[in-house]
Amino acid sequence: MSEAYQNIWVFVETECGKAKNVGFELLNPARELADKKGCKLVAVVIGKDVEHVAKDAICYGADSAILVEGDEYEYYSTDAFATALFELIQKHKPETVIIGATNNGRDMGPRVSCRLKTGLTADCTALDIDEETGCIAWTRPTFGGNLMATIECPECRPQMGTVRPAVFKKAAYQADKTGEIIREDIHVAADAIRTRLVERVKEVAEAVNLEEADIIVSGGRGVGSAEGFATIRELADLLGATVGCSRAVVDAGWMPHAHQVGQSGKTVAPKVYIACGISGAIQHVAGMSGSDTIIAINKDEDAPIFEVADYGIVGNLFDVIPAFIEAYKKIKA
Repeated sequence: MSEAYQNIWVFVETECGKAKNVGFELLNPARELADKKGCKLVAVVIGKDVEHVAKDAICYGADSAILVEGDEYEYYSTDAFATALFELIQKHKPETVIIGATNNGRDMGPRVSCRLKTGLTADCTALDIDEETGCIAWTRPTFGGNLMATIECPECRPQMGTVRPAVFKKAAYQADKTGEIIREDIHVAADAIRTRLVERVKEVAEAVNLEEADIIVSGGRGVGSAEGFATIRELADLLGATVGCSRAVVDAGWMPHAHQVGQSGKTVAPKVYIACGISGAIQHVAGMSGSDTIIAINKDEDAPIFEVADYGIVGNLFDVIPAFIEAYKKIKA
C-alpha cells in the first residue's frame, strides 16, 4: 500500500492573504526528512490571493507547491479547509503530511485524518525517520510534559502530524529558488460550510500571540500573585512585548492558559525571552530554550533557569524590573 504514496507535504497556513510563520518553519525539518527519504518536499497553500505565499514556500525549501485559491478560503473554516486538503490528499497521495499545531491546524488535522482513516500524532516537538521502518518518528510530550513519546504510523498512509510553532527555525530564504506551482481548482459551496464568520476580534487574538512574538516577558511562581503581574505587564508594554507565564502560574489561576509557555503550553523562540521569578523546570525550559537571548531574573542564585540564560540577574524581581524600566526610559529619552 505504501508504494502508492510518495513525497512529504507541509501545510502552509494562511489568513487574510498572509502566511503564518509555522508553515515556513516546518519546511526546514521537512526538507531534511525529504532528503533522507529521497523524495520531494511539497508545500500546500490554501487561501485567497496567496500565490505569493506559494512562491515564498519554494524559496524556504519546498521543491514545489500546490495552490488552492478561492473566496471561501479567506478566513479559516473547518468545512472548507478540511474538504480542500482531503481532496488534495486523495488525488496526489502524499506519504506524509505535516501541519502546524495552531488552533486551526489542531482543528483541521484530526478531521482530515479521520476521513482518510489514518493516524495523526498531535502537538509534536521533534521529527525524524526510523531507519529500520522508514516511518516518520513523531516525538511529542505526554503525561503533562513529564515524558516524551515517539510515535510511528506503520500501517496507514499518509502519516500525519501536527507540530508546535516555534520549535524549528525557518531556513534561509533563497530568493532565486524556483519550483513548480500546481494550481488545483477546488471550491466548497456556501451551503456546505456550516459555520459563518460574524465578527473577528483581531486584537484579542494578537494579544496572546506568543509563537510569533519577538520579545516575551514571562512570570513564574516568584511573581507571587495575579496582582504581581502588573509589574510584568508594565515591562512588557514598555518593550512592546507579549506576556507569558509558567505552568505554576496557570495552575494558581493568576493567568489564563493562553499565556503559558512550556511543554504543556506553547513553544516559543523569540529574539528576547525575559524570565521573571521562573525557577526553570525542564518542562518550561523545553518550551523557550530556542530563544535567541534569554534573560533570567530570580532571587535564588541556584535556580536552574540560570543554566540556560545568556544573562542572569540575582535579585528580587520587584526591585530589578522597576530599576530596569527606569534605566530603559532614560536611554530612550
